[in-house]
Amino acid sequence: MRRRVAAVDCGTNSIRLLIADIDPERRVLTDIAREMRIVRLGEGVDKTGRLSQAALDRTIGALREYAELIRQAAPVAVRMVATSATRDAENAQEFTGRVKEVLGVAPEVVTGDEEARLSFTGATRELTGLPAPYLVTDIGGGSTEFVLGGPAGVSGGRSVDIGCVRMTERHLHGDPPARAEIAAATADIDSALDLVAASIPVGQARTLVGLAGSVTTVGGIALGLQRYDSERIHHSRVPAARVHETATALLGQTRAERAAIGVMHPGRVDVIGAGALVLDRIMIRFGFAEVLVSEHDILDGIAWSLVP
Repeated sequence: MRRRVAAVDCGTNSIRLLIADIDPERRVLTDIAREMRIVRLGEGVDKTGRLSQAALDRTIGALREYAELIRQAAPVAVRMVATSATRDAENAQEFTGRVKEVLGVAPEVVTGDEEARLSFTGATRELTGLPAPYLVTDIGGGSTEFVLGGPAGVSGGRSVDIGCVRMTERHLHGDPPARAEIAAATADIDSALDLVAASIPVGQARTLVGLAGSVTTVGGIALGLQRYDSERIHHSRVPAARVHETATALLGQTRAERAAIGVMHPGRVDVIGAGALVLDRIMIRFGFAEVLVSEHDILDGIAWSLVP
């Protein structure tokens, strides 16, 4: 029996909504509405430890739009998950109160491990015909999640603080970034990947599945798309050499040059270089020949969590 649900994912860089009809017996999720707004909730959190009032206002403004869409669709269940930026912020309680006032439910500030499991579910629930185990990597704004598993479930996971916003704010300040800045970001990413390698047996993975806006944007660029096309990007396969070429090009471009790329969302212009670098270093470190790009991620995992 189909069940209509609404899922909201509030990350460091964006807030997204999915209203979907789910048929658990057939393992099919059908979109009713899928929305995304770049609100940069985590702007400055790595430095100040607090969510700024401007960032809170942007996020709540987007959430008001979502609340109206949810009201019109009348789902039987609603769940909102907040991730890296909210975990790190001293004033997270203020955010929680304002969300509950607008949406009617409080956001769940999940751990990195739970975030990773939701991402894995969203990315793999509908996968068929690909060799397992899968390593699912979700490159967010504040953190990147890694989960190893297969059809039988998750066997290990790790969250590390190398999201595209965090790496940009820490290291990539030039326009374009200087070589020394890129080298510092690379060293930071590589240190975090040491932690991943020590936590989960990445060598067992046979398929790398990449999630979230940095990966899908790299996928769109690699495909040579003139505009963003989620249907063509979803489940495309991008060779490691093409990822490296794309990351190198993005890091060498000015902000204006990145903004002129047809598939680029305006809210990703400042941080896409860091996101592409994270993906490139993952593939180099763990020896993956290609990445399967997925448009289905933690948002879909939140939706799936609402069905029996």
